[in-house]
Amino acid sequence: MSSQAGNRQTRPVVEHADGTTSKTPTRDGRPLLNFKSPRASQPKQHLADMTMDERIDAVKEMGLPAFRAKQISTHYFSHYQTDVESMTDLPKDLRADLQERFFPHLLTEVRRLRTENGDTIKFLWRLYDGALVESVLMRYRNRVTLCVSSQCGCGMNCPFCATGQQGLTRNMSAAEIVEQVIRANQVIAAGELAPAPSGDMPAEGETALGAESDEDQGETSEATVDASGTTTSATGPERVSNIVFMGMGEPLANYKRVMNAVRRFVEPAPQGLGMSARRITISTVGLVPGINKLAAEDIPVTFALSLHAPDDELRDEMIPVNTRWKADEAIDAAYNYYQVTGRRVSIEYALIKDMNDHPWRAELLAKKLNARGRGWVHVNPIPLNPTPGSVWTASEPEVADEFVRRLIDQGIPTTIRDTRGSDIDGACGQLAAAD
Repeated sequence: MSSQAGNRQTRPVVEHADGTTSKTPTRDGRPLLNFKSPRASQPKQHLADMTMDERIDAVKEMGLPAFRAKQISTHYFSHYQTDVESMTDLPKDLRADLQERFFPHLLTEVRRLRTENGDTIKFLWRLYDGALVESVLMRYRNRVTLCVSSQCGCGMNCPFCATGQQGLTRNMSAAEIVEQVIRANQVIAAGELAPAPSGDMPAEGETALGAESDEDQGETSEATVDASGTTTSATGPERVSNIVFMGMGEPLANYKRVMNAVRRFVEPAPQGLGMSARRITISTVGLVPGINKLAAEDIPVTFALSLHAPDDELRDEMIPVNTRWKADEAIDAAYNYYQVTGRRVSIEYALIKDMNDHPWRAELLAKKLNARGRGWVHVNPIPLNPTPGSVWTASEPEVADEFVRRLIDQGIPTTIRDTRGSDIDGACGQLAAAD
């Protein structure tokens, strides 16, 4: 426990214009939070914003037969084509009109960073209005996970998160969210993501991002590379298999558009991508009404609560939304999600040196989780990833180990999360969309 002695970290203090100070940024004495996107226009309606019925109505309005909607949907969701000129089964004289109506340009790639071994790629995208967002593509032996953004910036103002310190620019459209997956699938199809080396699994005691629950392990399939160099899986050409809403933004603060994107992910082709809802993880810092609404959706996504502290005194500082909905309220909503859906919940917990990594906090967390029942939750601690200007750093390894041991001793399934992508600022909490 050497890290608990000597030079201890101090909590950040914010100095306000009137000379007062606080540990959490405030406006008029209240934590600085932004639940609503500033007034900002959305991109033009895209194919991925529409249901299949809406696509059919749109092609009919253009004077075209209904089957054209299925054709263009197949090209987009099954072949990941975004340029109508490449859709050769469409009449040439229709392509320009279809491009304008259904495929307005959404994402421009500004920069791409790869880890040394090529198993992780971070994309910086410029949206139609100049806003910048990032997404991260990660290869594991038996899954390919994409961490997607749902907002340009974030209004939750968590002081240890690079995105949270940017503030909120606007909500992303459903199609802008979906397009991140389509573009990632193009990269995979082009062979630009390194193939998985044999035995590339998280070390014992770790989980991969997007694989928080061991109940999902049976759903994965190992990818192989054939003689032509094409990467395939048991279900066909390889693509993104797992999606995590852990990129930029608070997903439940952009609820309607996020859920429209989720529907495009799970709807069978050619309506959507035909993915398993169990392989989609939605994470929140604790917007309780949104959690309860998500539980009632009848779409069994994996749910993750970013808790980071079990006690309100500390969580008020670390997660400003805790001043609106307290830790126990958020845990209750998470437990309700489990009761309604039968899906085990993940608790995300960034381990920060001297801040939230005390053994007694592990004991308190276990007590609160066990009070609601057994077998409903899995805790994923993750050593804090460094961000520019932050005064906080990750827990010492021996302290993290003790924190995990205390949880396990109380019967809480707990595994340290894999921190892949930190060398390219692509790990949890590091996305800042710097141009």
